[in-house]
Amino acid sequence: MCHDFEHAPISEADKALLRYVAIVNDAPAKTTQAHVDAARAAGWSDHALFDALTVAAIFNFFNRWLDGAGLPDVPRGFYEERLAAHGDMGYRM
Repeated sequence: MCHDFEHAPISEADKALLRYVAIVNDAPAKTTQAHVDAARAAGWSDHALFDALTVAAIFNFFNRWLDGAGLPDVPRGFYEERLAAHGDMGYRM
């Protein structure tokens, strides 16, 4: 799903939300009302869109802060090992 959500086995509503998050993440200055309206048309509330926007913004901030501070990335395979050891911890996957 992380590499190609358009072909992932998720709902069309979830894909619409991820399209919105993708434009916010990849080209925030190009986010338009049409992007918001498309997510709304798929059933997402303003509250849900605000939450998605906030999560995307916080992750972008945190990643830039870590990179700017020169902190190393986690080792390759870290997340896969954590998932194998602890499961998805209740998150929808």
